[in-house]
Amino acid sequence: MWYSLTMTTSKPSRPRAALYARVSTTGHGQDVGLQLDELRQVAAQRGWDVVGIYEDAGVSGTKTSRPGLDRMLADAQAGKLDLVAVWKLDRLGRSLQHVLATLDQLNTQGVAFVSLRDQGLDSTTPAGRLFTAMIAAFAAFERDLIQERVVAGIRRAQAAGKHCGRPRKEIDLRPAMALLREGRGLKDVARILKVPRATLRRRLEEAGQWPVAREAVEKAAA
Repeated sequence: MWYSLTMTTSKPSRPRAALYARVSTTGHGQDVGLQLDELRQVAAQRGWDVVGIYEDAGVSGTKTSRPGLDRMLADAQAGKLDLVAVWKLDRLGRSLQHVLATLDQLNTQGVAFVSLRDQGLDSTTPAGRLFTAMIAAFAAFERDLIQERVVAGIRRAQAAGKHCGRPRKEIDLRPAMALLREGRGLKDVARILKVPRATLRRRLEEAGQWPVAREAVEKAAA
């Protein structure tokens, strides 16, 4: 759930703040009201211009895509926010990888982040900015590790003879060989069979037919 708040102010320099609240379940004494009350109080104390309140009620923090969170991140990307505040970091998400990625995204977009109940998580302060920079570094480190694992997995699969990437396109080489023996060029044969020239040549080479086929073309041309 999201709704905008229009606040008049004579101080245009006040940071435009987004308040984000989430609870996993509703109806058992849990609601976002407790979080929002404290967030509003701190916003008033620190002079933030609350331009939007974003809620995800009854949504698990393990989900990386949530209506309220997605809308907030979209507004941050659009340059509508200067600051995002949450009651506690785990309201942002339960997955460390997702939380790091989200904080890194906000930092890249120049949006400050404040967690009321987590000491040090306030990028509007020098110490908080240092902590945010460390989080960004960990996020980059995590991305590099994932990339290395993916590359290592691909190489291991390839070494075991497994095909990686797009599904392998099977080609019946008999028509290709017949056309080549008639003296047609590889480009012409590939066009007739409607396959990429490089793919056809690779399949002929794998079958041990390309040098033979090429010699047959040259012989036919002579």
